[in-house]
Amino acid sequence: MSYKEELIETIGTNFIFSKSPLNRIKVKETQVLKNYDKINKINELKKDINSIQNCKLNDNSSILIFGDGNINSPIMIIGEAPGAEEERAKKTFQGDSGELLEKMLLAINLKKKDLYCSYAINFRTPEDRKPTSQEIKRYSKFLKDHISIIDPKIIILLGSTAMEAVISSNQKISQERGKWKEIILKNKTYPLMTTFSPSYLIRFPENKKFSWEDLKKIKQKILDLKIQI
Repeated sequence: MSYKEELIETIGTNFIFSKSPLNRIKVKETQVLKNYDKINKINELKKDINSIQNCKLNDNSSILIFGDGNINSPIMIIGEAPGAEEERAKKTFQGDSGELLEKMLLAINLKKKDLYCSYAINFRTPEDRKPTSQEIKRYSKFLKDHISIIDPKIIILLGSTAMEAVISSNQKISQERGKWKEIILKNKTYPLMTTFSPSYLIRFPENKKFSWEDLKKIKQKILDLKIQI
């Protein structure tokens, strides 16, 4: 036995050595297959949402705004519903609310492009009104399937509609924001936090101080879970 082997034996750890090199190509192929499977599931879910019958939201909207960003991100952000800016750009969180969201994320060293963003309702509501409880409930099933496909480590809910859709809470957001909760989907537990939406903060900027407190808690959770983004 060589000196190095004797030293390893004294450490008391069971090492397994192999003369075969690490097959990095196989590791990459596995990730590609996982991505392909995830994309297929996303496309199927889009079809399911687009095929909803007798839905005023679907009938009155010009396009489905499903989600965008990194499908493998450990963080998923869910807002209320797309508006006119999002319909024009065909992307989530555009215009003034999108700019504010970018600033909020940068405050805790996150970039929107590295995360995954979606909505509780995937169609623009007539005159950008708040979705009804019936509409939220109808789309909730699809949203929960969406979460399971993305499979994030942390979910951030922006606004009361997203909160109602995911955790079925009708409480005032001022009472629920800033608290870590959990939801179990398909036998998997996801930690989540509700905070004010950027569009709400634009209308009521005095509440930005509360959002900052929520963001700091989110940053700490990222550190606690050792999440790499």
